Amino acid sequence: MENEKQGWATVLALGALLAWDASGWDVPVAAWFGTAQGFALRDDWVMSTVFHEGGRFLAWALVLALCVGAVLPFGPLRRLSTARRIQLAVTPIVGALAVSVIKSTSASSCPWDMHVFGGVAQHVSHWQWTTPDGGSGHCFPAGHATAGFSFLGGYFVYREQPQIARRWLLGSLLAGTVFGLAQQMRGAHYTSHTLWSAWLCWTVAWLGDMLYQHVAGDRYARA
Repeated sequence: MENEKQGWATVLALGALLAWDASGWDVPVAAWFGTAQGFALRDDWVMSTVFHEGGRFLAWALVLALCVGAVLPFGPLRRLSTARRIQLAVTPIVGALAVSVIKSTSASSCPWDMHVFGGVAQHVSHWQWTTPDGGSGHCFPAGHATAGFSFLGGYFVYREQPQIARRWLLGSLLAGTVFGLAQQMRGAHYTSHTLWSAWLCWTVAWLGDMLYQHVAGDRYARA
């Protein structure tokens, strides 16, 4: 029943994302922060150093701590099985890697590259995957937002402890949204870039949990 609910949530979220893409609101929303002269906050110290570099550092520090904890559990990790600790450590790596691979193949450029915002590129939908827009490309989806969204796997790991699971879910969503919004304000990404990163990381976490359940179920069946 729980897997079915999450499956429907994943499908509904995908529908909402496709609706956003069809709306054409990416550029108008980006115009809240940018003008024909560019994005005023592009080189802002708080945005570029605290939220961008600092967020990346914290994310990788947490991944490292979870990897160590998978082998040498500490704190609340001691209450998890080895398989669950591995799931908790591996999921953010796979989520970030999935976004990075897609980003490396995308021809879509960042808002700050667009002619309307003082750049040289013309806006082309990210669905026109290999169509050059005149910019540097490789901007879709949002990589930095995965510093928060990639940890959504913790929700599934702690699902049997609902209070912790909800906190992990809200914390990951909040962090990803903050990091994603900071990049949008700098002109580094459109809203759709952030939303697609969230959906991809959630889907990776969900599929990873289904794999865990399948493997765990087979193990119990052989016992």
